[in-house]
Amino acid sequence: MEENLKQQDTRILKFALFGPESTGKTTLAKQLASYYETEWVPEFARDYLQERWEENQHICVEEDMMPIAYGQTKLENEKLALANKYLFCDTNLMVTKVFSEMYYGFCNPLLNEAALEHEYDLFFLTDIDVPWEKDDIRDSPKERESVFSVFKETVINTQKPYITLSGNKKSRLAKAVEIINDLTIAKELGFSSADFVQIYEHGIPFEKIKKQLAIFKNGIDKSILISPATVLNGILNLSEADFEIKAAMFDANKSNLKLKKFVPASGAASRMFKFLNAFLNDFNIEKESINAYINRKKESQLSLFIIGMDKFPFFEAVDKKLREVYPDFDSLNTDYKNYYFIKMLLASDCFDFANKPKAVLPFHQYKTHIANPIEEHLHECAYYASSNSVSNLHFTVSEIHQSQFEECVAAVKTKIEKESGTKIGISYSYQNKSTDSITVDLENQPVRTDDGQLVFRPGGHGALIENLNNLDADVIFIKNIDNVIQNHIEKIALYKKALAGILIELQNKVFGYLNDIENQQITEGKIAEVVLFLKQNLNIEVAIEKLTFENKINRIKEVLDRPIRVCGMVKNEGEPGGGPFWVQDEEGVISLQIVEASQVDLADKNQAAILANATHFNPVDLVCGIKNYKNEKFDLTKFINHNAGFIVEKSAGKNTVKGYELPGLWNGAMAKWLTVFVAVPIITFNPVKTVNDLLKPAHQPQ
Repeated sequence: MEENLKQQDTRILKFALFGPESTGKTTLAKQLASYYETEWVPEFARDYLQERWEENQHICVEEDMMPIAYGQTKLENEKLALANKYLFCDTNLMVTKVFSEMYYGFCNPLLNEAALEHEYDLFFLTDIDVPWEKDDIRDSPKERESVFSVFKETVINTQKPYITLSGNKKSRLAKAVEIINDLTIAKELGFSSADFVQIYEHGIPFEKIKKQLAIFKNGIDKSILISPATVLNGILNLSEADFEIKAAMFDANKSNLKLKKFVPASGAASRMFKFLNAFLNDFNIEKESINAYINRKKESQLSLFIIGMDKFPFFEAVDKKLREVYPDFDSLNTDYKNYYFIKMLLASDCFDFANKPKAVLPFHQYKTHIANPIEEHLHECAYYASSNSVSNLHFTVSEIHQSQFEECVAAVKTKIEKESGTKIGISYSYQNKSTDSITVDLENQPVRTDDGQLVFRPGGHGALIENLNNLDADVIFIKNIDNVIQNHIEKIALYKKALAGILIELQNKVFGYLNDIENQQITEGKIAEVVLFLKQNLNIEVAIEKLTFENKINRIKEVLDRPIRVCGMVKNEGEPGGGPFWVQDEEGVISLQIVEASQVDLADKNQAAILANATHFNPVDLVCGIKNYKNEKFDLTKFINHNAGFIVEKSAGKNTVKGYELPGLWNGAMAKWLTVFVAVPIITFNPVKTVNDLLKPAHQPQ
């Protein structure tokens, strides 16, 4: 590249305004230069061509391209010497290259080389959503869309880092300033412009990335457990008669309520079949018997799977397919039969169960058909989550799986509606990619793919607080996709309705107090009543003795005016997962929380002992009220304990990587809700964590 086309080296951040004629480049360059008190580079071609037009009506020709390129480069280098931290270029040689190719079908090799070599920290691709402004130089108002597509293809094909700017002058400026400020921080943290654009396109605010990196570096403070929540010490214990009374209370009031069932159902069923995948990867049927493998690996799960194989609801379908593929199947020895069965169950070109969502897998064998979790959840809706013969079911799904959900729903919905007399509305949402976290190695450096791309991973079920926040309902039932049962659905419904009855009773009391405050019908006696109610019914101690009357009211309102959750708790039988505890936060406030083992400092003997002494387990059996006393939706994002996230370690090939998971949906994401824990029978908890759980009585026909 010749000397007159070289850019000067600099530490100044340079931004190229890039786009067709009359798309606001000059306006934005001036605005940004003014905002940041620095220089901007005008379009050399404009003055050059305007002067020639005025002299002899000269119209731009191909021979003008190189003088324009020389002039633009010189002007940019002059402004660069005067710039303060940033330089905004109204145009650049890439624009000249595009116009040369568009108008003349040719670009001088020197211009082409220089345009490709000129570097900018970011290209702002200016959209055509602003009015066309005519002047002596512009000539293509009717071709804006095609010209814009050429500009966009150019930055893509030349792999220049770019972000499209749309909107009016004010919104473009605000967006550009936000991007520039974030890019500046990104550069200081060692990210490239390409990294920044990848993060931006993923929808993650860069401030979140900055916080995540700080969390990886500094760690997350562990929860401080005070004691397990137990019956009569944080967990409400009801008799069967009490449950029936609470359920009847719900039934009596539900006609005035909009109900919804919320089922987290994202992701594939890979964990269900983890031990079978490990078997296929490590076993060689030509060299070893399956029994030898089981003994060598001490793999009791595989042994149980094989022993109970014919009791799985999918057995007959797989067996039938095996006999189609292997005509001599009956003559094979037992090891080959079992090996081929497992292989076909997981084969990507056959049943592919490990890559499908749990929701669509066969769970229960009935006399007339086989049911999956989707069908069971629809049945449950009709039993306990309906009012006025209407029920609403919301699934959070992976976008790639939604069509499978819709197919399963379509297959059973009409039948269930007819049998139950209930119209069931189905809706879906995805986990927002903006809640993903960046992945780092053990040195806290970003992990990259072979082609240099950053790696992101989902932020965990805590991200679903945003999905929950978008729902409109008076009462929301939350239950995991795999916690369904083949038998005793009437009993399950009783306990769910009872939890909802407790919620309604609490809301009536809380809303009554808040309305009294709103209507200035509060006295010292009423304040004492509220304080006692909080202690006896919500396990909240409020110290307000030394406050003025007005501040007492403000404090009580602050405590009461929150979303409410009633959580079923089952006796601890060794299942992995969280449980109910009394926890002290960073401000010294003690409250009831659901805590995972990973949130506890197990090196602290006292904390480990408290965790080990837990009597109950969280089965994810919640009933929630997300509206306030004015029937307005709460902003649920305001009630999250953002310090309750998780750092998780995962295997990536031969390496270990770290990711950040948001405070769990029923952990830190609901930490500041009003909370009631209720002991419910173990019959309500029937998860399918591994495929062998389908062999348990709750999932077997009776």
